[in-house]
Amino acid sequence: MPFDLAAVRAQFPALAIQDHGRRRIYFDNPAGTQVPAGVAKAMTDCLLGANANQGGYFASSIAADRIVESAREAMADFLNAPSSSEIIFGQNMTTITLHLSRSIGRLFDAGDEIILSRMDHDANVWPWVLMARDLNLEVKWLSFSPDTFEFDLSELDNLLTDRTRLVCVGGASNLTGTINDVTSICAKARAAGALTFIDGVQSVPHVMTDVQAIGCDFLVCSPYKFFGPHQGVLWGRREVLEQLEPYKVRPAPTELPGCFETGTQSHEGFAGIKAAIDYFAWIGTSMAGASGRREALRAAMGLLFDYEKTLAEHLIDGLAAIDGVTVLGISSADAMDRRVPTVSFTHATAAPAPIAESLAQQNIFVWNGHNYAIEVAKTLGIYESGGAVRVGPVHYNSAEEIDELLAALRQILSA
Repeated sequence: MPFDLAAVRAQFPALAIQDHGRRRIYFDNPAGTQVPAGVAKAMTDCLLGANANQGGYFASSIAADRIVESAREAMADFLNAPSSSEIIFGQNMTTITLHLSRSIGRLFDAGDEIILSRMDHDANVWPWVLMARDLNLEVKWLSFSPDTFEFDLSELDNLLTDRTRLVCVGGASNLTGTINDVTSICAKARAAGALTFIDGVQSVPHVMTDVQAIGCDFLVCSPYKFFGPHQGVLWGRREVLEQLEPYKVRPAPTELPGCFETGTQSHEGFAGIKAAIDYFAWIGTSMAGASGRREALRAAMGLLFDYEKTLAEHLIDGLAAIDGVTVLGISSADAMDRRVPTVSFTHATAAPAPIAESLAQQNIFVWNGHNYAIEVAKTLGIYESGGAVRVGPVHYNSAEEIDELLAALRQILSA
């Protein structure tokens, strides 16, 4: 069955909002997506009917227990985790990473080495730099080519040594859109005896994620980037998690996963996460004819990736036709499989911020700047000049919306 854009858009009330008679066009999605009505309903139902702490004998507490466990099971299916007990929830990916880095660091000794990436969001860079500073570890850097926007993994071979303890890399760049070969990276790290920490914040919304096939030790993601609430999720390999000392208060659980979840969690957020995953499963069932949640999720992600490729190619072709525009990412039509639809660009004479502001005046939402991808922006030579304009379509966007963006850009940049 074909992808049904009209049916998808009908699930998202925010897409119908108008400001001063002008519809909103959401291309700010890499920073956070809109949510289906089912997500908002699930969160409201939780707050109204299950607003209690876990572990009690009474109805609302029992309902909260069910919500939390069902969210873990859904995330385990979404990531193909071996067990829902390996799913850890938190406020956001950055908070989880900062928190876990404290425990992970206790496995290392002064003089050990970690490898970080020049392509990553700072949430998968600076927590580890701070850890290395505190523990007297050596930081090595995996660079990427500013011409191809990809890694040369032979460089990783040269960086890995018998002192390498941890390799941290993103599944996809939040600035260039490059999809990284994390499976090969994890295999190389594992052969060297190193742990791997994968930032899946930008890849998980667009590509089917299988932590067992990737072979990583940790993977983090953010449900608000895949049509859910503002939450963070970490999957950790059980045998590695069990080596870590949780930083927690004494009454907190001692077993996984609760020992790593500090304080009272957002149960309404968990309800929203499950509803977001149910939304993907609905696509896989209704549009691809799949059955069973895991297979429905796989079918949905394949269908959506193919559709988003057409949006990315249309957007890149349109940007390339505008005088003075430089697309900062993979742009060949035969290479769209190696990127997500997040597209950043600069202009020869117009700065990113005024472009973004002018688009906002036409109710077209984009971001500008380095978008926390500091090492990426420095590698591309745009950090000091205001970064880039970032346009991030997802599957609820249309080619017509991209055409409207391109028409607005041509007007703005010709003024």
